[in-house]
Amino acid sequence: MDAKVVVVGSLNMDLVARAQRLPRGGETLAGDSFFTVPGGKGANQAVAVARLGASVAMVGNVGDDAYGQQLRKALEVEGVDCRGVGICPGVSSGVALIVVDAASQNAIVIIAGGNGLLTPESVQRFDALLQQAEVIICQLEVPAETVAWTLARGRELGKTVILNPAPATGPLPAGWYAQLDYLIPNESEAEALTGVAVTDLDSARRAGEQLIKLGAGKVIVTLGAQGALFVDGQGDRHFPVAPVNAVDTTAAGDTFVGGFAAGLARGLSLNDAIVFGQRAAALSVTRAGAQPSIPYLRELAP
Repeated sequence: MDAKVVVVGSLNMDLVARAQRLPRGGETLAGDSFFTVPGGKGANQAVAVARLGASVAMVGNVGDDAYGQQLRKALEVEGVDCRGVGICPGVSSGVALIVVDAASQNAIVIIAGGNGLLTPESVQRFDALLQQAEVIICQLEVPAETVAWTLARGRELGKTVILNPAPATGPLPAGWYAQLDYLIPNESEAEALTGVAVTDLDSARRAGEQLIKLGAGKVIVTLGAQGALFVDGQGDRHFPVAPVNAVDTTAAGDTFVGGFAAGLARGLSLNDAIVFGQRAAALSVTRAGAQPSIPYLRELAP
């Protein structure tokens, strides 16, 4: 069966330490627990799509190490098509070093490893997957030229193109916006893209409107406990969320993006796809870890 969604992006092994608070610079802090878990924004989003009811293929790279084998296996177990996952000789797999505090906030350092070697040519080798897909998702944990090529190819093919600009360190290249059907930043990413400090609905609206003026088709600013704000050329809509007991926010954004894409691929309306993604993300933050926290479709049944 052809994959309805293709995710082009990163695969990381997450090395997670839990502590009462995040360490300050130069400080050694005693932690509470440690575990390793498959992650990476691309892989997380692919797992979310698969668990939430749509067929999905992953295009990315791992290293020729034990982590690489584990990362690929974790996707295959979920039913993700891994034909596009390459192995880079002599290079480590991507690694994310994550510290989570008692308030469920996190700080993350990423080592690109094989993700840094995902070239436009690497993706082009799997162009058949892009041609067969309905939705194409990218993030920013692989080289910018690869993201740029994929976005442009998705637009050329007439697919629904989604960019989750994470991690964002500044404005996107101007030419990217016109390639996007949906741009999905969180508060800090929206601020990095626009310079607008996003703290509430009004500031999220200003940031979203600026991104629309830059050329993005539609913008969804995810706002954590404040829900999400959808912005397009006609106005905006707020999608609130019910409060939950958050344990770990790692991969909440990835769960939303994957759930939203899965909803679109399953034929849900735009509004329903947003709400579906929110429901999945809300459940994910009540559990620890990246991919282990992502819910299955059966858990979201009414």
